Amino acid sequence: MTDVPALIEVQNLSKCYGEHQVNALRGVSLSIEAGAFVALMGPSGCGKSTLLNLLGAIDRPTGGQVLIAGESLFEKSEKALTLFRREQLGFIFQFFNLLSTLTAAENVALPLDLHPNLTEAQRKQAVQSILERVGMAHRADFYPAQLSGGEMQRVAIARALVHQPKIILADEPTGNLDSENGESILKLLQNLSQEDGQTILMATHSEEAAHAAHRVIRMRDGQIQDA
Repeated sequence: MTDVPALIEVQNLSKCYGEHQVNALRGVSLSIEAGAFVALMGPSGCGKSTLLNLLGAIDRPTGGQVLIAGESLFEKSEKALTLFRREQLGFIFQFFNLLSTLTAAENVALPLDLHPNLTEAQRKQAVQSILERVGMAHRADFYPAQLSGGEMQRVAIARALVHQPKIILADEPTGNLDSENGESILKLLQNLSQEDGQTILMATHSEEAAHAAHRVIRMRDGQIQDA
């Protein structure tokens, strides 16, 4: 048992879609401590991406609740949820979702547009610092089409981290990469958890990727099989 307090508490969470009531999640409960690197493992359609979307307040549950640092997420107002996503969450996606018309640095700076109190100098420093952290400072002025898949994912991770979120939600972050680049990205995520204390939840169907995490939660048919 650990004495580290839970940052995320999920209690009997369920999610149904459509008039035929497709059950994407069925009574999921789990606890995740601050600074943990957790892999949500399971085949396509098992509910792991749905769970990430609920934890990120992108969607709302049909039943149950999510507590973040002891506060009920879905009792917050829409304005408070927007602030939560803006200030405490970083999202990493399988397909990078970089804007093709912006340079790497400009893509990374996008979340800072939601922080109007930052000066231009502060913005540039934040972008430069995080690009250095992910090993992409030398590609700051390159466009996505000029980058490899591994480089694009590093830029996407920098974008997710530039505003220093407490929680990082990564949906198949290595699913579109070769083994070498995938391993590099997993090591980077490990460092973020171990050195920076950021809490990382990574959805994956890859056993190899899951082994990089501190803890593996296995899901099937919308339920937790093994935590």
